[in-house]
Amino acid sequence: FVNGKICKDPKVVKPEDFFFQGLNKPGSLSNPLGSNVTQVNVNQIPGLNTLGISLARIDFAPYGLNPPHTHPRATEILVVLEGTLLVGFVTSNPAMNMKNRLFTKVLNPGDVFVFPQGLIHFQFNNGKTNAVAIASLSSQNPGVITIANAVFGSDPPISPAVLTKAFQVDNNVIKYLQSQFWWDNNYP
Repeated sequence: FVNGKICKDPKVVKPEDFFFQGLNKPGSLSNPLGSNVTQVNVNQIPGLNTLGISLARIDFAPYGLNPPHTHPRATEILVVLEGTLLVGFVTSNPAMNMKNRLFTKVLNPGDVFVFPQGLIHFQFNNGKTNAVAIASLSSQNPGVITIANAVFGSDPPISPAVLTKAFQVDNNVIKYLQSQFWWDNNYP
């Protein structure tokens, strides 16, 4: 039992434990986010256990968004294959008298951008055609926390009193946000 996964007996390991098929096929973009993340991690390829790597294909419709999220166990490096993406990450918990800083860039095919481990980041297709990117992650099980889903879509919900104070907005804004259906664009 290593890294949260049971290691397979080497006597019963087979080639399929190191194989994933279909990353050449676009994911469905028929969700309100207009994006689809096809994960390839230890859950899809058991042979990745303990190797410290994984990847994902991210498909975007025009103006599709991979919403602000974080990977608690991995740094991500992204390469754009098709289209144009606006990408960025935000620093967190800066020193006193400093603000969180946004690092952002427009990426074209062949461009690469790094998102440091644990920092909130996003990718947005700011073009009129579909876009495709490949992300490599420094963990066989990087995890993903989509910020809006976690904060406003929890079950049971976080107390509106807590969120009203945290976000410094009217209670009706919080109730509205909590009443929305929060989409998940990450597919194993």
